[in-house]
Amino acid sequence: MTPVAVAGAARLMPAVAGAVFAAHMAELEAAPQTAAQEATPRTAAQGAVPAAAQEAALSPGQAIVPPIDQESVAAGEADATRTITAKIEQIVNAAHTGGERPVRRDAHAKGHGCVKAEFSVVPDLSSELRQGVFAEPYVFSAWIRFSNGNGTPHDDHTGDGRGMAIKLTCVAGPKILDDEMDATTQDFVMINYPVFFVRNAADYVTFTELSGAGKAGEFFKSRPHEADISNAITSRTVDQVLEQRYFSMTPYLLGRRYMKFSAAPVACGSGAAIKPSTAPAPVGDPDYLRNRLKAVLGEKDACFDFAVQLQTDSATMPVEDPTIEWHEGKAPFVKVASIRIPRQQFDSAAQQMFCENLSLTPWHALATQRPAGGINRIRKIVYQAVSKLRHELNGAPRAEPTGNETFE
Repeated sequence: MTPVAVAGAARLMPAVAGAVFAAHMAELEAAPQTAAQEATPRTAAQGAVPAAAQEAALSPGQAIVPPIDQESVAAGEADATRTITAKIEQIVNAAHTGGERPVRRDAHAKGHGCVKAEFSVVPDLSSELRQGVFAEPYVFSAWIRFSNGNGTPHDDHTGDGRGMAIKLTCVAGPKILDDEMDATTQDFVMINYPVFFVRNAADYVTFTELSGAGKAGEFFKSRPHEADISNAITSRTVDQVLEQRYFSMTPYLLGRRYMKFSAAPVACGSGAAIKPSTAPAPVGDPDYLRNRLKAVLGEKDACFDFAVQLQTDSATMPVEDPTIEWHEGKAPFVKVASIRIPRQQFDSAAQQMFCENLSLTPWHALATQRPAGGINRIRKIVYQAVSKLRHELNGAPRAEPTGNETFE
């Protein structure tokens, strides 16, 4: 693995945080280890026989629906989560002590802009897709934040993951965070790569400790699969955030199914797919991603198709291992919504401060679209802890937007 990729992986790592439901922490700590909780995931070959047996037992044309009980909490996950949370809080506090103002997110610190958007649920979805915010055709007002994955702002030419985080507003119904049950928002957090490079909480702790000691490369020596993923994420040249495809990386519930989701750029008029530009990044502009976003949205609208991918095979599409891609040939993405980002200006000081104060987490969600798997359980705890700490240090109110915000 190249030194650049190792450094990039170290920057990306804090973005994966949060953990076990707080109310169930003690229960999860005592959960017994089972075969389903092994650190090494089952391979496709190992899982093929049961899947084939299920298929053989079904009548022609009957679809296999994987069971909904695939989540398992490994022994030690709660302790690992506490370790990760403490380490990231230490980093945030150190930044404040060092004079950083405002104190930024521990990951995706550099935002290219928060833009107003419309998220339109398409009509005539199948019954299994009509869950949560996709239940009925509806146009949600939304805020979308584009970002670099690094924990500190850096030159956009530096290899990095690029984020697209969508916050829907006016979402009715109780939410799953205990202290934000009455919130009227739901977030979809994505990055421009389909998988993550850490499997579980134990590996997360190992990576955090090694990278903190300047030895991130050692993490990948015995993990070539993860090394390939990290290298792929951090070696991409991106010249325009509106031309990237973004992925959830981790799984979520969709009613009684597991899903992943994605946002793909399309032409606003025809709906034709837009391929990422292969043009080289401009020389001499460290903020070219923001400046290009401003230039495009100063002239025209931008559009994405938002699609979900239902799990069709639990053996080859694991819930507890986000390093494994759910291949589209076996589980195609199905469009559930259209995203339109209207022509706009978004660079006023007031709007930039609004963007800085936004809290984004996969756990801003309805129960029918709950995040699933270990990495998402970690995110739950860490994202909440860092958001509360950051807002406290900055003296900023911690509140969800209404969708009616306006800025001069």
